[in-house]
Amino acid sequence: MKKIFGAKKNKDPPPSIQDATDRITKRGDTVDEKIKKLDAELARYKEQIKKTRPGPAQEAVKARAMRVLKQRRMYEGQRDMLYNQTYNLDQVSFAAEGLKDAQQTMTAMKAANKELKGMMKTVKLEDIDSMQDEMMDLMDVSNEIQETLGRSYNVPDDIDEEELMGELDALEADMDFESEPVPSYLQPDQESDLNLPAAPTGHAAAPPHQQQEDELGLPTVPQASIRT
Repeated sequence: MKKIFGAKKNKDPPPSIQDATDRITKRGDTVDEKIKKLDAELARYKEQIKKTRPGPAQEAVKARAMRVLKQRRMYEGQRDMLYNQTYNLDQVSFAAEGLKDAQQTMTAMKAANKELKGMMKTVKLEDIDSMQDEMMDLMDVSNEIQETLGRSYNVPDDIDEEELMGELDALEADMDFESEPVPSYLQPDQESDLNLPAAPTGHAAAPPHQQQEDELGLPTVPQASIRT
């Protein structure tokens, strides 16, 4: 059957935007190389025109230069057209990439939404409220246990609180009285800056006896007085 009707040929996939961009860029590079060669040729003709005297030879060089200028203008137009095509392909590629990103974002959001719905089915608000109430009750019981364990055994239960409040008020009054400044007439006398002699406390000590000396520096011998 295949020999009679022929086998179906596989179609080649259409070129992508990147393939078209690469192809146009390659063509643009080729055109740029041709323009560079024409520029070099024009520079050579320019030098020949400067060196050639006016006449038929110079006119021939100018004619060749004009032909090269026309070719360069043609290649520049092709290059500009290729650049415009590349720009359009870049815009299309940017739009296509944006649509792909949007599709991936939507797919991720749908998957996350589905996952959240499944998780919400396992978590109920009533169970959370009930758990919070149980936790509060447990905390209250724990506080009562801590207070019971921290109770002092030496404090009797029959203490009158009013009596304790009276003693506390009395202590506060004493503290306020001690904190008040002492009047000046009750303060102890401070030492005066004047150097006054100290008051005598008993019999004054006799000054030590000084022995007299003679002219030679020898101690003198006391003379006995003769009573008549």
